[in-house]
Amino acid sequence: MKILVTGATGYVGGRLVPLLLEGGHDVRTTTSDPEREMPWWAGRVETVVMDALDPAQVADACEGVDAVYYLIHGMGGDDFAETDRAAASHFASAVRTHGVGRVVYLSGLVPDAPDDELSEHITSRREVERILLDTPATVVVLRAAVLLGSGSTSFEIIRQVSERMPVHTVPTWMDSLVQPIAVVDVLAALVGALEYDGPSRHFDVCGPDTLRYGALLDTYTTHAGLARPQVHVPLLPTALVGTLVGSLTDVPRPTVEALVESLHHDMVASDEDFVELLLPAEHRLVGLSEAITRALAPRTAPPEHADPMGPMPQDPAWASGGDERPVVAKVVDAVKDVLPGS
Repeated sequence: MKILVTGATGYVGGRLVPLLLEGGHDVRTTTSDPEREMPWWAGRVETVVMDALDPAQVADACEGVDAVYYLIHGMGGDDFAETDRAAASHFASAVRTHGVGRVVYLSGLVPDAPDDELSEHITSRREVERILLDTPATVVVLRAAVLLGSGSTSFEIIRQVSERMPVHTVPTWMDSLVQPIAVVDVLAALVGALEYDGPSRHFDVCGPDTLRYGALLDTYTTHAGLARPQVHVPLLPTALVGTLVGSLTDVPRPTVEALVESLHHDMVASDEDFVELLLPAEHRLVGLSEAITRALAPRTAPPEHADPMGPMPQDPAWASGGDERPVVAKVVDAVKDVLPGS
């Protein structure tokens, strides 16, 4: 198949492209910055310059392809939802124009809650789903919550908070249930979505372990060899928590604030249909302990032979934990950020 992978230089896309190449597919990737250093597999793919907000470039990128992986996400800023809406609309138009047969979209898990209680982040993801589903293509949406793997935004938040905070202060509203999934399992489901022969639909993709967010932090610290007592605190405002965590980590603050807002609700799968319909029969889901162990292991092989759970050269610079200031300095700066007049 001729496959277009958007977001190919991102965390998931950079790990997906090699699997598609191994499967014998002809891959086209996009970049908005032709001067950017490309991943190790760049010589084996066709790369086109595309800004998702430029409808002509989107249309050109989609011409002649059988399937599109839509891995574009806005995570912060006042207009991220509007930007996501525009980008999805351009792709939907291009899919119709060029008769693209399949679209695979990696989205966020939607909690079982009224629409008016959903975060802006989740509401926007669901709007993108609806825009893409309103095309003649077979659209397969994978909804995931916490992705486990070195370089994953959600994993890096857990890692950096655990390493930098001597005590885990967990708001009572944040201690909801989560069902994290290893990135290798998400990758397997993404590849399997190419062969799915049913109607357009979404799949909740989650791992075998369900636990509260505080327990997830505890599990990480245990495997990382850290001692981090937890204190559960009521009545902490969501905005304050998002700003504090964003200040303490190297992950872009708007991204952190968007993800923190989603933790008001349980993020667990409503069904496990993806296991039967998207994964190979012999596939075994990676458990939480194994996922963390593999994510923390250093890369000892060249990227083409390395474990996708571990670090890769194309991962964002902030995933390496480059801010080495003492934790006290980080806490002081975080407090200054949220106190008026500081």
